Amino acid sequence: MSDPLSLLLQRHSVPSSQLGEPAPDKATLHALLKAAVRVPDHGKLVPFRLIKLKGKSKQRFGEQVADIAIRKDADMSDARLDKERRRYTFAPLVLVLVACIDKHSKVPAIEQQMTAGCVAQNILIGAYALGIGAQWLTGWAAYDPDVAALLKLKENEHVIAFIHMGTPQIDVPDRDRPALKGLLSTWKP
Repeated sequence: MSDPLSLLLQRHSVPSSQLGEPAPDKATLHALLKAAVRVPDHGKLVPFRLIKLKGKSKQRFGEQVADIAIRKDADMSDARLDKERRRYTFAPLVLVLVACIDKHSKVPAIEQQMTAGCVAQNILIGAYALGIGAQWLTGWAAYDPDVAALLKLKENEHVIAFIHMGTPQIDVPDRDRPALKGLLSTWKP
């Protein structure tokens, strides 16, 4: 019998610049998302939603995000300008994970945000299990009000992740992981 934790021990992100066609097909994406939304959700609030960016719409979104970046920093370096212009050109699919915070709920906002974060982690784990490359990115655009307006987010919503997905174009070596020593302690009264 294989190690039941092997999936978690092997999971790693594939840089978005190394993701290409094909994207997960509609049935695969549906199955992945059906599994991904099985997260802890105190109060059953479902404090998240997803926006799919694909094809020409994804390209147009990327162009508009780059335009916002240029407006905010007219003196940006050529390298950063190139990065902004290319950010959404690699992965064939980007899922925008949005936290939808119910400010009137007894459930604290941080718990609602963590529920949305669990969806992102489940997408990454599920994508890896299916052989789909994925990377969770945020960056300035996740926190920018003009990008939020571009996405038509409501006042109680904010981006948790831009999850870039596609077929890995290279074998990505795993990165160093933290040692458990020093991360786990035992509380004593």
